[in-house]
Amino acid sequence: MVYRKGELSKFRIDRDWPHQVALESRLCTGDNYLTHRFFCRDLSLCDRGHAFVRDGEYWNVFCFAEREHAERFQQRFGGEIMDPKDRPRWPAKNKKGAA
Repeated sequence: MVYRKGELSKFRIDRDWPHQVALESRLCTGDNYLTHRFFCRDLSLCDRGHAFVRDGEYWNVFCFAEREHAERFQQRFGGEIMDPKDRPRWPAKNKKGAA
């Protein structure tokens, strides 16, 4: 996969911000988006996160460098603390010509 210059790769996010909290996407829009960002202004939140689908629901993943920050975020907003290796992945795209 090709990344734009300076863009964080998924691998680097998981390596450098391994403490991750997943919230349902419906809880991350509108005023909640601003509330999350304001709450995290002094925390080790990565500028870029992850997303996945579970049981037809979209989830946003907030990634932190420090476990204490992830726990503080989870206590305030709920969600699930998860290890990057256990996070569901997006389904692989079919390659052209694959059956």
